[in-house]
Amino acid sequence: MTLAAQWLCGSALLGLPVPSDAAGIVDQFLRVASLRDYNTRVVLLGTTLLGVSAGVVGTFMLLRRRSLMGDVVAHASLPGVALAFIVLEAVSPGMGRSLTALLAGAVLAGFLGILATVAIRRYTRIKEDAALAIVLSVFFGLGIALFTVVQNLPTGNAAGLHHFIYGKAASMVADHVRFIAAASALVLTLCLLFFKEFTVLAFDEQYAAAQGWPVLRLDVLLLALVVGVTVIGLQSVGLLLVVAMLIIPAAAARFWTDRLGWMTMVSGLLGGLGAAAGVAASAIFPRLAAGAVIVLASSFFFLVSMLFGIRRGVLVQAFALRRSRRRVGRHDLLRAMYENVESSVETDGSPEGLDLTAQPVAFDRLLATRSWSAARVRRLLAAAQREGLVTGNASSGYRLTARGAADARRVVRNHRLWEMYLITYADVATSHIDRDADEIEYVLDPDLVAELETALSRRRADLAMPASPHAIQEDSACHG
Repeated sequence: MTLAAQWLCGSALLGLPVPSDAAGIVDQFLRVASLRDYNTRVVLLGTTLLGVSAGVVGTFMLLRRRSLMGDVVAHASLPGVALAFIVLEAVSPGMGRSLTALLAGAVLAGFLGILATVAIRRYTRIKEDAALAIVLSVFFGLGIALFTVVQNLPTGNAAGLHHFIYGKAASMVADHVRFIAAASALVLTLCLLFFKEFTVLAFDEQYAAAQGWPVLRLDVLLLALVVGVTVIGLQSVGLLLVVAMLIIPAAAARFWTDRLGWMTMVSGLLGGLGAAAGVAASAIFPRLAAGAVIVLASSFFFLVSMLFGIRRGVLVQAFALRRSRRRVGRHDLLRAMYENVESSVETDGSPEGLDLTAQPVAFDRLLATRSWSAARVRRLLAAAQREGLVTGNASSGYRLTARGAADARRVVRNHRLWEMYLITYADVATSHIDRDADEIEYVLDPDLVAELETALSRRRADLAMPASPHAIQEDSACHG
């Protein structure tokens, strides 16, 4: 079936008029984009509110490493829905389709699933991941068995309970949206009121307990919010996919910020955008299930965040790693050139007496200084020449410029200050000092250098430019 045919056949699912020609298809797109149709607005508003509340609650679940708790609640609610339908049908045929009663059964079963998980984890030696898997599979199996019973009832086939498994956002009406709006407002209000408490709970539960915080009650409240969001999300995306609305926006927000307040807001925003984009795409292509498209839209935002997030995005991390490697290489090259000049030139013993710009350093000597390849040395020299730190060529040798000499003095001094500190205070052997100093010299900022100077000023007088501990050791060995 062509895309146009799918569009024509599925338009009735959202109550949209069926276009009769190509021009009508374009008009259909414009109707969805401009939200002209009532049902489209209803579904969009309901799912967007759900996405926002799910994103906010999911932030705390992600930080507490309970990402699958929403999945457990969703699967545990299935037998509750089926039992509520069976009981109501036994009392009065036709009452089983009450959405309020079905959701109440889902809430009770969801809480029962949480209690079962907590009990297994607390009173047995089973790990939390195994407890989650056990409760999820047992409750889901029970729910499928009860759904089989429901299908054998006289009114079971018309009950439409299978929508709780796969979701059917297009069936929303204004009453459903009002219910979702009220539930979302309650969830967001509680998250705002208990934000500080949830923050402490998410990052250090033991500290919160030691400070006298009601950890158990806070945990129960947070899980209750998860149950509420999960249950109201059953109708739109279904129990198989509702966990994605809880976790994907929060995981995506983690790439953008390190602050919990901002992360919570970004997660809610991404949850709402993912839900809105999924509903819009499902309305434009009605043959696509809204729940699945919502999850796919949220996954798209997650992919964008993973690549371009300003805090932990892959590209940002790659650029930061590249800058770090360039800085490390530049420091190593400047120190190697300084030490080569220092070992080749006679000075009066003062650091100012060493003219770093006059003495060329041969390419072979740089190559022998460290376990570098010739290609790496060429890359480092080329980068240093572009930055104006080094001048010269392989035939005549390479010299430090005035700027390169100043940077080389700073790099070598910081390195040797740290070496002196390790020898003086950490009792590290001179033969091992270079490796330990290499691990930290690249992150010595002015404050740390000042602390080193203060710590060493009482024991050493040569802080302007300390001598290399390795050279001192060699001199001692020769005179000995």
